[in-house]
Amino acid sequence: MTKFAERESLGHIRGAAALTNGTIRSPFTQLRELLDGITPGHARPIELTIGEPREAMPDFIAAKIAEAAASFGKYPPIKGSDELRAAIAAWIGRRSAVHDIDPATEILALNGSREGLTLACIPAVARKRSVENPAIVMCNPYYSAYIAGALGCGAEAVFLNATSETGFLPDLDALAADTALLARAAALFIGSPSNPQGAVATPAYIAKALALARRHDLMLFFDECYSEIYTDAAPVGALTVAASTPERFRNLVVFNSLSKRSNLPGMRSGFCAGDPTFLSAYAEIRNMCAPQVPGPIQHASAAAWADEAHVEAARAVYRHKFADADSILSGHFGYQRPAGGFCLWLDMSHVGGGAKATVTLWKSFGVKVIPGAFLAQPGQDGRNPGDAYVRVALVQPADVVKEALERIVQGSA
Repeated sequence: MTKFAERESLGHIRGAAALTNGTIRSPFTQLRELLDGITPGHARPIELTIGEPREAMPDFIAAKIAEAAASFGKYPPIKGSDELRAAIAAWIGRRSAVHDIDPATEILALNGSREGLTLACIPAVARKRSVENPAIVMCNPYYSAYIAGALGCGAEAVFLNATSETGFLPDLDALAADTALLARAAALFIGSPSNPQGAVATPAYIAKALALARRHDLMLFFDECYSEIYTDAAPVGALTVAASTPERFRNLVVFNSLSKRSNLPGMRSGFCAGDPTFLSAYAEIRNMCAPQVPGPIQHASAAAWADEAHVEAARAVYRHKFADADSILSGHFGYQRPAGGFCLWLDMSHVGGGAKATVTLWKSFGVKVIPGAFLAQPGQDGRNPGDAYVRVALVQPADVVKEALERIVQGSA
């Protein structure tokens, strides 16, 4: 076994080449290869792989874009317009009860959270300039932007398995015991609600993660892009927890976007908020190379953040979908309704694991899901926490989702 393979088997991958030499590949590339040449076994195939919400977008968006169409003729402000950052600050106040966030220094507009999460790794690693082998630690399964950011800036990606035993969030006590890793860690990525499992971090968990970040002076990157999709209690956000501490937002940056919340994945509009010192450095990097959010999109985004009616309407549809899931999937696949997000994380170990189940469901029943192993890497114990699972994104209309879930039960009984 090579030195590189040893690192990989222990939950560590390093080097930008891993993004181009096939070591790390998009889960959707892997899925296309897995199903290449296989004809779907149903006249009406159903796609449930991509987390692209298809509920109605706000009906005022097109008009708001048209209102500001003249600003297409100007370079847009990279930090976000005053209007947009004020709207985000007001939303944070309503949603997180943090009413004194400074839109000038504690909020940055992003061209979707994806680029924001990736590029944030650059200033995070720069803070650890005295460390020869910086690491970026991430929940496993992970969002692809995390690992792309880590490897792209020369850091080592370290994977913390989030399993049923750990509540589908990383085990922070185990991480705290690894002082050698923490000494060189530049950042820790955590998602809440987690993707794909839908686990929600408690205030106590967030406080523990924040204390760990401050103790070892690493950045806590808290991905809350699914925070507005829930069927019961609204998830508590990291800004709420941090605002009650003497250090306020130090060592914390929270990411969110309109993609899931407002059914606007094509807008490419999001934000990050938190530590003003970090955001000042980050803003300079973004000013050098990051894509701006176009002016009309910023104007429309401000209107979207100001409106909750369309968000609650979408939640009502998701409640319907999850009610169907509760009825159809009860007693199957270890199903429990997730606390947040719109994905199901179904255990297919009884039919040979996630990859085998994916092929069967497509070949025999025309339902396309994605193997959990494609969304993760082998962790520090050598196990891929997604091997047994498939992810099912409930993004189709409710009647289509219901039919798909019935076919999944039929195909995996």
